[in-house]
Amino acid sequence: MSRTIPALTPALRARRFAGAAALTVPALVLGAAAASAHVTVTPDAAEAGSYATLTFKVPNESAEASTTAVKVDLPTDTPFTSVSVEPVPGWTAKVTQAPLPEPVEVHGTTVTEAPASIEWTADDADAGIAPGEFLRFTVSAGAVPDGVEEIALPATQTYSDGEVVAWDQEATGDAEPDLPAPVLQVLPAAEDGGHGTASAAGATHSAADAGADAGTDAGTDAAADDDASGTLPLALGAAGLGLGLVGAVTGVAALARTRATGTGTGTEQR
Repeated sequence: MSRTIPALTPALRARRFAGAAALTVPALVLGAAAASAHVTVTPDAAEAGSYATLTFKVPNESAEASTTAVKVDLPTDTPFTSVSVEPVPGWTAKVTQAPLPEPVEVHGTTVTEAPASIEWTADDADAGIAPGEFLRFTVSAGAVPDGVEEIALPATQTYSDGEVVAWDQEATGDAEPDLPAPVLQVLPAAEDGGHGTASAAGATHSAADAGADAGTDAGTDAAADDDASGTLPLALGAAGLGLGLVGAVTGVAALARTRATGTGTGTEQR
C-alpha cells in the first residue's frame, strides 16, 4: 500500500529551516569558543633591548577539574637576563635559573645563567582556576633579546584531576595548531637607543599635557572675554539708568518751578 507524502508548504519549510538553524548556531558558537580558548601572552610584541611587562592569560578548558599549576618555559639560546613576577593571591610563583648552553653577551656582560622557567602553583584547591574561569599571570622580563623575530614561550597547564596540557605547538603556514604556544614578536630597537614604547608614551603624555595647558589658557581667555562682554552691558545699563534718574529729577524740579511761578503771578493780578 502506497502512501502519498504531502508536499511541504513554504511556511512549513521556513519553520523547519529556522529550527535547524537554531540548533546549529549554538554548536558553532561553542566550537569557536573552544577553539579560541588558548593560553596567550599580552602584549604579543615588544621592542628588542626593552623590559616588557608580559601577561599570560590562562583559561580553564576542563568541564570538571580546576587548573592548579601553570608553567612557562623561557628561551635559553636567546635568554631574558632578568625576570620578576607580580604576586597572584592564592598562588605561589617560582622562577628557576639554569645554566645556558652557551654564554651570551648582554650589554657588554657575559651571561652564563639566566631564568629558564616560571611556575605558578595554587596554594589550595579553592585558589585554582575553576571551570568556566580564567586567570592572568604577569611578569616583567628583559632585556628582550635582539637578533630574533619572535620568541616562543611554551606553557604547561596542570589540572586537579592529573591532566596535563602542553601549549607548545608552533604554527606552520596559515593553519593554527590545536595547542599553540604563546609567541612574543620582537620589534627592532629604536634608533635613538631608548625604549620606543616609553618614548611614544612620553610623547603622548606631553601632547596631552600641552593640550590640557592650551585648553586651560583658552578657557581662561574665554572666561575673561565672557567677563568683559558681560560687564559692558551692565555698565551701559547702569549709565542709562543714571541718566534716566537725572532726567526725572530735572523734570520734577522744572515742574515745581513752573507751578511756583504760576501761583505767584496769579496773586499779583488780583
